[in-house]
Amino acid sequence: MTDIHPTAILAAGAEVDQGVTIGPYAVIGAGVQLGAGTTVGAHAVIKGPTTIGRDNRIFQFAAIGEDPQDKKYRGEPTRLVIGDRNTFREFCTIHRGTAQDQGITRIGDDNWIMAYVHVAHDCVVGNDVIFSNNATLAGHVHVGDHVICSGFSAIHQFCRLGAHSFLGGFAAVTRDVPPYVMVAGQPTAPHGINSEGLKRRGFTPEQLRNLKEAYRILYREQLQLAEARDRLAVLAESQPELRILVEFIDQSERSLIR
Repeated sequence: MTDIHPTAILAAGAEVDQGVTIGPYAVIGAGVQLGAGTTVGAHAVIKGPTTIGRDNRIFQFAAIGEDPQDKKYRGEPTRLVIGDRNTFREFCTIHRGTAQDQGITRIGDDNWIMAYVHVAHDCVVGNDVIFSNNATLAGHVHVGDHVICSGFSAIHQFCRLGAHSFLGGFAAVTRDVPPYVMVAGQPTAPHGINSEGLKRRGFTPEQLRNLKEAYRILYREQLQLAEARDRLAVLAESQPELRILVEFIDQSERSLIR
């Protein structure tokens, strides 16, 4: 059954599905939709228009769906859309989009977002992502599935993090991080593929060998990026795990960390 603490504040127009729990002094604004089974902790604030799916856990003092921190924002009706089974720990700040982009910030399913994480306006976050404490995404950042951002990592606006990539603690990312690659340091540099994470996700020894060879081509053979991309494209014809790497290179606008 739905359980709303008597001190919680729900604005007119907020929609709360069955089985939602809302803690003391939480504030649910107009235009917020909470899916079944979602839990909102004490003193959390959710502002709309925001759509939150099923079975999410929003801990105390989180701020979800606030106006974007963008000087160009003039009160346009932008949105935040969150999927299912996400966890948002204490003091997370997740902002809505801006009219200069698609007007929507999106977060997928099954993500683990730890304390003090900031996801800025117009970000697109995939599924099964982990953001450790104080990880910070600037505006318009795109994050693929299964990415891990370690504590205090910071991602520059418009950067892209490829699927299965790994960012070390305090990494300062100013260019795109390819799929599967581990990066760390200031300035951020590549440090091989995310072998341990890939093993945990069921990648076979053959696939890992293929990815290590792809990393060698991209980072160790002193090739121009276009040359490396063409060699990877040939290998991807028989090694499907390389296809997302080739597609990522083709779509990169900020260039790759190399």
